[in-house]
Formats: sequence, structure tokens, C-alpha cells
Amino acid sequence: MHQVSMDIVRFKGDHYQFGYKQGQVLKGSYLIESRRKQFNERKKTHFLTNQDEAIELLRLRHAPLIDEIYGLRDALHISTEEAIRHFAGYYIEVNKSGCSIMNGSNIFVRNYDSHPDSYEGRFVMYQPTDGGYRSMGPSMQVTGRTDGINEKGLVVGYNFTNRRYSGDGFICNMIARILLETARDVDEAVKILKELPHRRSFSYVLMDSTGKSVVVEATPRQVVTREARMCTNHFDILKEDNRYQFDESRERLDKVKHHWHNNLSVKQAYEAFNAEEADIFSTDYQHSSGTLHTIVYRPQDLCAYIGVGRQKRPVRLDLDDINETRGVYVKRIKGTIQWPRPYLNERA
Repeated sequence: MHQVSMDIVRFKGDHYQFGYKQGQVLKGSYLIESRRKQFNERKKTHFLTNQDEAIELLRLRHAPLIDEIYGLRDALHISTEEAIRHFAGYYIEVNKSGCSIMNGSNIFVRNYDSHPDSYEGRFVMYQPTDGGYRSMGPSMQVTGRTDGINEKGLVVGYNFTNRRYSGDGFICNMIARILLETARDVDEAVKILKELPHRRSFSYVLMDSTGKSVVVEATPRQVVTREARMCTNHFDILKEDNRYQFDESRERLDKVKHHWHNNLSVKQAYEAFNAEEADIFSTDYQHSSGTLHTIVYRPQDLCAYIGVGRQKRPVRLDLDDINETRGVYVKRIKGTIQWPRPYLNERA
């Protein structure tokens, strides 16, 4: 067992200022150095084939994100080419992962399952002043999000399906960030998902403050939508894009179904995904399928209850607390996982 933590990052300002501030904090950190090492070792398969295309797509969809990338570039003293490669979220490989999602009338619960050595341990609460909705969620590759909620009550989460037959496009975490800053509700989010180019095959689970919930099955070739309240790591419609073996995903979905009902409380939802006896929380960290955080979003209340690893009580974070308006100032959330090293935010 090892103690791990998640740092809470709060910021209000334009995207360039936000990028520069993050770069100042992360400069010289293991998080940044590990990303450089990863790219150097695997640059033949992890690279951007067309940086101009990546920037143009961001400009068309949500231009302020380009300023955030440039802010990171200037603070980290790296080239524009390297900044785009690391932070634009376009045509970059990501580790496979597990993940489970379930939602009810005002509950969206999610286990993010992946490898601990690539997990940043940062929960970002950001209020842009130059365009885009206020949002919060755990970061991935600094600029991306593993899941999150915005000021309109839209919640976004995603589950990996397959690496095969990849295409030029954005990866899951940047897509989540774009949705959180530009989509008001499920309908707008679905429209954006149908317009964006996708690098890999993922299910995007969307819910808004009206209680509407859909699963979007997205591949580089097509995007389809189905109404659903639960999702693991396989497609129901685009079955030809499933992995050859996905029995574990089906079995986990059956476990999720066992705990579902429409009027779930925060406690019921969190314990269903985090408690040992529920058998949804995974400790398979070696194979990039161990649970790194459990989070419950409440779209109507614009808040999240988050636990890092397996722990008894989640910590509540309110989207309105970005500016500490309610006197709440959580700096770090702690927990433990069955792994010999901490998350990237605590490694030197």
C-alpha cells in the first residue's frame, strides 16, 4: 500500500495566464519530465503528424485553448512544436484503461481506472475570463480532463473501448475539456462529438442538469448515440469495434446494474463504486486497470464528491468555490492504493 494524493488547483483568468501559471508550478516537476521521457522513448508511434492541423482544429472549436498551450510553452521554456506535441491532445497515444460509469436522476458516479504511473494527481477548478464555461475535473496531460462538470450542469466522462483502426484526431481527455468549456447540455455535447475528429474508440457518457443521459459511441469512422444510465468498456451498437475479448467489461456492467436505481444518494453511489464488497473498484494497477479515483457529480448542485484510491469518506468540492467565495479551501485529497509509488504529483 502507498499513500497517494490529489492536489486541488484553482484559477480564474484568461487561458494564457492559466497556462503560464500551471507551467510555473510544474516546471522541473517529475510530471513534466516523465512526459518528455515518454515522448523521447516512443516518438516513432507517439507524435503529431500535422501541428498546423491541430492548431486549426482547436481554433475552430475553442481558440482560447491555444493560448493555454502557449502559456505553458513560455513558462516551461520549450518550443512551440514541443508544446503542441505535449498539450494539444491531437494524435497522441494514451494508455488503455478500464473505467465504470453509472447515473441516476441527479447522480453521475465514475471510477477512473488506469495506470498509477501516468496519473497526474491534479483536480483543476478553472474559471476562464476570455471565453468558455467554468468547470472542474481531474487533469490528464495537463490541459485535458478525465471527467468533469461545468457551470451549466453538463457532466462528461469517457470509457476506453479499442485502440485498433486509429485515425487522425483528438484524444479523449482533450475532447472532454472542449466539451466542458463549450457545451451547455447533452444535445450540444453530442453535436460537438459528431463534428470532432477522434483518434481512438471511446464511449462518452453525458448527463446534464435536466437529468438527460446518453452514451455516445465514438470511433474515427462514425459516432452514434444511445440512451443509457450505465457504461463500462464495450460498445452496444458499434460492436465490430469492440476488443476481441471484453468479457470482463460485460461482467463489470452486470455488477453496476446490480447497484443501480434512479434515486441513488451520493452515499449509495459512492459506496457502490468504492467499497470492497461491491467488487467494482479495481486493484489491477499493473495492467492499467486499477481505480485511481472515484467521483460522484451532482449536476443540479454543481458539486463533486471525490475519493482518491479506496477510502471511507469522499471530499465535497463545489464549482462555486473556485474563488473561495464560501470559505471552503481544500488543498489536497489523500488516500491509499496498492502500488509501490505515489502519483506523478508527489514524485521527485
